[in-house]
Amino acid sequence: MAKMEYSTERRHCRKGLLQNDELYKYLLDTSVYPRESELLKEIRDATADHPLAYVGTAPDAGQLMAMLMKTVNAKKTIEIGVFTGYSLLLTALSLPDDGKIMAIDINRKTYEIGLPIIRKAGVEHKIEFIESEALPILDKLLEQKNNEGCFDFAFVDADKNNYLSYHKRLMKLVKVGGFIVYDNTLWGGTVALSDPSLAPEEKRPYLKFIVEFNKTLAVDPCIEISQVPVGDGMTICKRTE
Repeated sequence: MAKMEYSTERRHCRKGLLQNDELYKYLLDTSVYPRESELLKEIRDATADHPLAYVGTAPDAGQLMAMLMKTVNAKKTIEIGVFTGYSLLLTALSLPDDGKIMAIDINRKTYEIGLPIIRKAGVEHKIEFIESEALPILDKLLEQKNNEGCFDFAFVDADKNNYLSYHKRLMKLVKVGGFIVYDNTLWGGTVALSDPSLAPEEKRPYLKFIVEFNKTLAVDPCIEISQVPVGDGMTICKRTE
């Protein structure tokens, strides 16, 4: 999930992967915040004091996701990793009124932080929240052949050690021509380090998994990809076969 500062003011100004805070602030103030829904701002503010606020989806990354969903006229999506619901609300606002989102997270308590705002937005009816590890849910879906290719869009912002396992399953569940988006694929820039031991201690446990994941996607013949330096790095995959 995208690394951002805890306080609302500082969190708005963090540079992400850009060269300085001022440039990131310019990007947000010029192109992102003027178009961001007030309801999404409410979720950001409601999350700001949470000790894990830094794992929330970056608003510039969310803006790109919304554009992708609208480009493919997404109607049925799946989200792995919900936290307080910023990306979930963004998705719900991007789908038509009869759109559906399967949202999977191991912690309902954090989801409930944003739930009153989701209800205020009038989009709760689009969401099926499942409190669970994701892999068992994906495997259960794949037990039924008619679930293959049934999703238009998928977003993953969860346990990085399972990204490859998620990818293998989502490549069956998302339709040809649909998108799968993975967050945190640049991992604070640590993926470029020649010596992983130089990474900050909190980054090291998942670093090798993300590096291996990036290498795997780069040679996957069944997708087109674009790795974009928004938030903490986002890899966009379009299923081609």
